[in-house]
Amino acid sequence: MKTFTPKPADLTHDWYVIDATDVVLGRLASQAAILLRGKNKLTYAPHADSGNHVIILNADKIALTGNKLGKELYMHSGRPGGLRRDSYGKLLKTNPERIIKSAIKGMLPKNRLAKVQLDRLHIICGTEHPYAGQKPQVFEIAQVSQQAK
Repeated sequence: MKTFTPKPADLTHDWYVIDATDVVLGRLASQAAILLRGKNKLTYAPHADSGNHVIILNADKIALTGNKLGKELYMHSGRPGGLRRDSYGKLLKTNPERIIKSAIKGMLPKNRLAKVQLDRLHIICGTEHPYAGQKPQVFEIAQVSQQAK
């Protein structure tokens, strides 16, 4: 059996829209990471950039389970004294994009390809997005939070 290696002409970058209303953060991040890497395609190869563009709407309406509202998210600028920590509860009100982006970044591989794939992630707090010209497909995450019901 021969190993399939996709050629650059075989690689396409589709567009997907995910509505994050009442979706648990981990489920949203894992599905978005699969789409960003292109693992949903038949032409997937770990070394090739076959990822898709992912638009996440209603980022401020995600569901956090357990005691995550009290936990903190850390970020370091790389400079001395550059450690920044914010609680998830505060970030959910002020900057929910940072919560989702850090969760998805942790699920991508730790290599040069991860930055290229993460640049295709578009997180929006509202329901309107400026990417209608790309004709994105709706990607449905079936299981929503039990607390939201």
